[in-house]
Amino acid sequence: MTFINKYVAWGAGVLALLVALIFALPGGKARGFDASGFGTLPILEGGRVKPLDSLARNSLLLIHSRQGFRHEGRMVGPDEWMLDVLFRPQVADQQPIFVIDDPEVISLIGAKQTKNRNYFSFADLSTHLDEIQKQAASAQPIAAQKRTRFQSAIVNLFDRVYLYYRLRNTLQLAGSPGLGWELQSLGTSDANLRHQDLTQLAHFRMLPPPVGASPEAWQSVGQALSAGQTGGPLHPGLVPLAKMNAAYVTNDSASFNQALAEMDSVVSTLKPDALGQAGRELVFNRAQPFFVGLSIYFIAFMVLCFSWIYKPELLRPTAYALLCSGAIVHTLGLAARIILQGRPPVTNLYSSAVFVGWGAVILGLIIERMYRKGFGTAVAAAAGFASLIVAQNLGTDGDTMEMMRAVLDSNFWLATHVVTITIGYSGTFLAGSIAIAYALKKHIAPKVDVETDKALVDMAYGIICFALFFSFVGTVLGGIWADQSWGRFWGWDPKENGALLIVLWNAIILHARMAGYVRERGTMVMAIFGNIITALSWFGVNMLGVGLHSYGFMDKAFVALSTFCASQFIFMLVCWAPARFWEQKPHSKA
Repeated sequence: MTFINKYVAWGAGVLALLVALIFALPGGKARGFDASGFGTLPILEGGRVKPLDSLARNSLLLIHSRQGFRHEGRMVGPDEWMLDVLFRPQVADQQPIFVIDDPEVISLIGAKQTKNRNYFSFADLSTHLDEIQKQAASAQPIAAQKRTRFQSAIVNLFDRVYLYYRLRNTLQLAGSPGLGWELQSLGTSDANLRHQDLTQLAHFRMLPPPVGASPEAWQSVGQALSAGQTGGPLHPGLVPLAKMNAAYVTNDSASFNQALAEMDSVVSTLKPDALGQAGRELVFNRAQPFFVGLSIYFIAFMVLCFSWIYKPELLRPTAYALLCSGAIVHTLGLAARIILQGRPPVTNLYSSAVFVGWGAVILGLIIERMYRKGFGTAVAAAAGFASLIVAQNLGTDGDTMEMMRAVLDSNFWLATHVVTITIGYSGTFLAGSIAIAYALKKHIAPKVDVETDKALVDMAYGIICFALFFSFVGTVLGGIWADQSWGRFWGWDPKENGALLIVLWNAIILHARMAGYVRERGTMVMAIFGNIITALSWFGVNMLGVGLHSYGFMDKAFVALSTFCASQFIFMLVCWAPARFWEQKPHSKA
């Protein structure tokens, strides 16, 4: 590689990192209001302290499936949307954020199905809330896996509507004059009932306790008002919140930003560590490292594809440099999650997808440095992109940094068993990806390249050895953890069976290869089937709804998993077929 090509290649990698850095920079003010600063305020929700920005993003994802929406000709971000919901519910009620695709549900609310996605506002649904609640109440007792399409859709809609309803009644009751009026009404006879409603409906607690108090000491606005109603001291955060409320309603951005600074001062006095933690998480949210990472992986893969037909001496190293940049962003995002959570990298399905992709990319980088044929870059970029796409879809279910279940609340076992066996997942998927590349190359490449084919088989074989070791060690560690948690090493639980199948299948591949039962093509076909076994162990268990490792039925992932498995069977057939089997050989002359 010439000096110029090397300079261009790594220049592209550095440029990708600079673009990623731009995402982490603070955004501008929304109509003059410091919405980003408002999003930095810490709250207690879901058992953990987080910035209001995280709640806004997660809530909008749950309701709208995106972290922003267009309204009245401009883009509304999550923090501005949360300001409208909390302080101007009459405005938020008109914003079309509810996505309804089921035709029966659309008919229920008196609307018409369109070709595009169907968006509705809370105001559109308000006249049908009783019927939505009635239908959801009849469907909720039915197990998730046994519900009809309509029942699943109506329960999903009700959950989203109820979440929105609780948010808009967290800091003030919708329809009331505002928080300032509530403060002036302290001591009146009808205030108690309103404070009880605020306490009951509050989705989060925004008022921090004094230094050293337990997390449960955080207060909602309703709780703080109830304390003031009985003659107790008012929480110092109530007045700044009331000022922000009044300023936002009257569109006075200067007064709002000044009141926000007062609220920051209150929080920094009572809970300075929470403010710092919230600020760091806000930067992480804004940077979106995994979305940026998957974008870089996609570009790296496309550049590498172009390298096979145009200027390989320039584009192949450029693709590798971009892959390195994506890996850096991916690694920084993973490290940030570890720091923010205070946990090992794998704590739930979302984080496992992030970690599996990271492991595959790192292994792919090593392979490319060893063989320098471009295939390591290709499979690593594809695996990293695919795994982060899976993570993006898993992230729409709510807080991805959720509190641990009691049986999982062990940093030692999360860092040993879970991480080790997830590395085994990464290796098995990477070996399968290399085998798919081998199959496609065999039928697409204009000429046979025996040396490259052998290199791909050697790559897959070495990765399978790596995956077998980590899968086996992780499974043994899982048995020890199971004995500590449930009093038995093995119980034929579906997840345990899946882990064992991964170990057995990788061992079968190695034994079949060493014994001569399969050669290059057979090894690669078996490696692709390893993708199916690993996917069923990773996700399929959660769709069964049984077993100690089933953490919730995932009906929406059934089609995606079935499609993936079907695609792998197709790739197995393509891999097994003779090279360019569709080409007709010329008939010999008589």
